[in-house]
Amino acid sequence: MRIGVPSEIKNHEYRVGMTPESVAEAVGHGHEVVVQSGAGNGIGAGDDTYRKAGARIAADAQEVFASADMIVKVKEPQAVERKMLRPGQVLFTYLHLAPDAPQTNDLLASGATCIAYETVTDAAGGLPLLKPMSQVAGRMSIQAGAGALEKAHGGRGVLLGGVPGVQPGKVVVLGGGVVGFNAAQMAVGLQADVTILDRNPVVLERLDHHFGASARVLYSNSASLAEQVAGADLVVGAVLIPGAAAPKLVSKSMLSTMKKGAVLVDVAIDQGGCFETSHPTTHDDPTYIVDDIVHYCVANMPGAVARTSTYALNNATLPHILNLADKGWVDALRADPHLANGLNVTDGKLTCEPVAQAQGLSAITVEKALEAAG
Repeated sequence: MRIGVPSEIKNHEYRVGMTPESVAEAVGHGHEVVVQSGAGNGIGAGDDTYRKAGARIAADAQEVFASADMIVKVKEPQAVERKMLRPGQVLFTYLHLAPDAPQTNDLLASGATCIAYETVTDAAGGLPLLKPMSQVAGRMSIQAGAGALEKAHGGRGVLLGGVPGVQPGKVVVLGGGVVGFNAAQMAVGLQADVTILDRNPVVLERLDHHFGASARVLYSNSASLAEQVAGADLVVGAVLIPGAAAPKLVSKSMLSTMKKGAVLVDVAIDQGGCFETSHPTTHDDPTYIVDDIVHYCVANMPGAVARTSTYALNNATLPHILNLADKGWVDALRADPHLANGLNVTDGKLTCEPVAQAQGLSAITVEKALEAAG
């Protein structure tokens, strides 16, 4: 199979779909890899490094898309990239379709087979291709929030860890999954006052066992949520419903109860955001203020630490890339139901029910899609 790796074009997105080491693995399996010139510059891997790994270097994205049987990316394809997809081509990347109807429509129209990292599962019920970026984003959320709290950035002027004789900043983490756990770890490490809210008793027990007296763990209901948000200096939105739009946990009216200059960091923004007042921002212009509350809603946070993020992501994606290339997407998905859960779009049909529900569309089952593919 010919695998194509284009440069990422989202604002300040420096990651790349395959590292040189991953390219070498694919070439070792007998596949051809075409990498766009400069695609790896953001992780310190120039064209010569990819050539030594066995890749062919393409001059531009058009050449990559035109020649490849499977496109491997990091972020969802932008409008100009979606126009280059074709029937029968495989796209393997993050998609986050639920809040993005234009992307859904374009992928359906392309006829391509689109497999989303974020809905691939594992035997334990986890999301193994989302996990590494959730770990990065969770840890970065505290860094981003700490910066946004500085007075020069519109924040309250609070140091999260405090100093002797001065109380630390209060951090509230909404959601105790991978993002929330990593956010809490970082905040605890800075000696902030940390509270984690979740609704899953198993998660609450695990968090309580791990953090002990270092962080409070509370059951999330309307009363506890309102109380904790009102008292917070920094709120991290870390909720996820796999494949679906994020629930709006913090309403606009709740902002008036918060401290002036408090910060909201919405890590769920890829799935539409969990704050009513959230809208996507970029690394160029990461924050905005609504009702005196600073919002940080960058949709590709891990792109800022591209080398760490790319290698962490490739550790998880490479086995699936090789599986898809070795067997072809139909046989690969038939053999692996967890990879099959990643199928979102194929042959002009939607195969992810949460996306269908979010956008008022109809979906077919993965099984029917595989049967139709022959």
